Amino acid sequence: MTVVTGQDQIAAEETQAPKGRGFIRSLLRNRNFAIGLIIFLTVALIPVFARMSIDPATRRTGAFPARQPPSAEAPLGTEALGQSVYVQLTEAVPNSLQVGLIAATMGTVLGAIVGFVSGYFGGAVDTLLRISIDVFLSVPSLLFLVLIAALVRGVSVQSMALIIGLFAWAWPARQVRAQVLSLKERGFVEIARLSGMSGLEIVFFELMPHMLPWLGANFVNAFIAAILAEAGLSILGLGPQGEMTLGMMIYWSNNYSAMLLDLWWWWVTPVVTLILLSFSLYLIHLGFDEVSNPRMRAEG
Repeated sequence: MTVVTGQDQIAAEETQAPKGRGFIRSLLRNRNFAIGLIIFLTVALIPVFARMSIDPATRRTGAFPARQPPSAEAPLGTEALGQSVYVQLTEAVPNSLQVGLIAATMGTVLGAIVGFVSGYFGGAVDTLLRISIDVFLSVPSLLFLVLIAALVRGVSVQSMALIIGLFAWAWPARQVRAQVLSLKERGFVEIARLSGMSGLEIVFFELMPHMLPWLGANFVNAFIAAILAEAGLSILGLGPQGEMTLGMMIYWSNNYSAMLLDLWWWWVTPVVTLILLSFSLYLIHLGFDEVSNPRMRAEG
C-alpha cells in the first residue's frame, strides 16, 4: 500500500490543474484563451446571424453579375456563376464547424473510452486495445481518408465528419491510457479501492476529473485537425459536392481558375477564414494547456 506523506499531498495539490469553477475562471483570465475565444466566436457567429437576414433569392445561381469584385451589393464579390461569395461564406462556415464538432466529439469520446478501459483494467483487454491503437497510428490516415471518401457516393457534411472522426480516436486513446496507467498507482485511487468503489466508479469519479482539462485541450486540437482535413479532402474533389464548406469554396474557385482570372476575392475569402479559425483554435488550445499543465503554469 502506498504511503502518502503530508508534504507529498501538498505537492500533488499544487501540481493539479484547477477544477470546476476555478478552472473556468482561470481559463477566462488566460490571455491566449480569451483572445482565441473572441476571434473564434466572431468568425463563427457572424455568418450564422448574417444567414438569417439574407434574402433566399440571393442564394440562387445568377442572382448577381458574374465575376464582379467586392461592392456594396456583394460585399465579398461574386463568383463565375453569379453567386455571392458572402452568401456562400454564410453557408460554408457553419458546415465546416459542424464537421469539426462531430469529428472532434467522436474522436475524443471514443479515444477517452478506449484509453480509460485499456489503462485501468489491463490484461487481455489492454493488449487487444493497445494493438488496435498502434495499428491505427501506424497507418497513413490521409491515404485512408482519401480512399474512403472516394468510395462513398454522395458524401454529405455529416458523413464527411464521420469519416474523419474514424481516424481521430487513436492518438487521444494512447495519451489517456498512458495517464491512467500513472494515475491508478496514486494514493487516492488506492483509498477509493479500499472504500469499496468499483472499477467503473473509480474511472468516472476519481480518474476522469483529472483528465477533463486534457480532454478539453485535445478536443480543440481535434477540432482544428478535422476542419483542415475536410478542407484538404474537398480541395481534392472528395468533399460534399451538394453543400458548401470552406474547402468546397476553395475547390470551386480552383475549378473555375479563379487565380488565373485574377478573381482574388473568391479564393482569398475561404483561405483567410480558415486561417482565422485555425489561429483562434490554436490560441484556445494553448490557453487550455497553460491552465491545465502544471509545468506551464509554473513557468508563467
